[in-house]
Amino acid sequence: MNTRKLSNNTIIPSLGFGVFQVPNEGAAKQAVIDAIKSGYRLIDTAASYGNEREVGEGIQAVIDEGIVTREELFITSKLWVHDVTADKASQAIQDSLNRLNLDYLDLLLIHQPYNDVFGAWKAMEAAYNNGQVKSIGVSNFDIAQITNLAEFNDIKPMVAQIEVNPFCQNFAKVKYMQEYGIQIEAWAPFAEGKKDLFKNELLQSIGDKYNKSVAQVVLRWLYQRNIIPLAKSVKPSRMAENINVLDFELSDDDMKQIETLDTNKSQFFDHHDPEIIKWMAGRTIEY
Repeated sequence: MNTRKLSNNTIIPSLGFGVFQVPNEGAAKQAVIDAIKSGYRLIDTAASYGNEREVGEGIQAVIDEGIVTREELFITSKLWVHDVTADKASQAIQDSLNRLNLDYLDLLLIHQPYNDVFGAWKAMEAAYNNGQVKSIGVSNFDIAQITNLAEFNDIKPMVAQIEVNPFCQNFAKVKYMQEYGIQIEAWAPFAEGKKDLFKNELLQSIGDKYNKSVAQVVLRWLYQRNIIPLAKSVKPSRMAENINVLDFELSDDDMKQIETLDTNKSQFFDHHDPEIIKWMAGRTIEY
């Protein structure tokens, strides 16, 4: 697996597998097993996904089978907004470790830029210093929020997970954070199929040149922007396809053509919308 290096010299795989909306009752566990067998080493989950236990079971299964060692895996989880406080974050970190049945996380993120971010970050710094987590970062923060957090704390975020897909390319945010020394990860790289992404004529025409699928073109496009995509699928054949993007290269013209698809808008929701913040504050999570 091709890798990148974070600002603290931690090695992170350049392609990741996400389990958002992969349900329990066996699906999440099997998805993790299949993803790791397909070659994925970065597994991304979150407390709010409600599937940390099954993700942990999948991880343990492949370790027990001798397919990988724990050290070969890069496991990420995230603190949900209710636990983003000075007095709750430390226990929430341990709770995630317990659900995953792990001694440490390779990456821990603040999932949303709300609640007592500074208080939680101090707890994350402590977890980093005591070895519970190997790297720390944020998710869905904008430029001002991440700069504020970085400049007034001892440890700057090493990773920022944001929405990046052909319809929401986030050029200014990506450029700023990369120049600031923060590795970008892309959630929803396929925009969850919105705007008929998998049938997009431009992306298909580019894929035809290289005998690649639309999904592979999108993942390669992100890879060439030095962004780590977090692809999701429950089908082993699709997992194998999605990780097979290192054997071709998009031309400068291909990259420029893909730029024309940008709408400069989220395909999901606006994190600055007060109603979204209220919804997240009132959301109940069953861990």
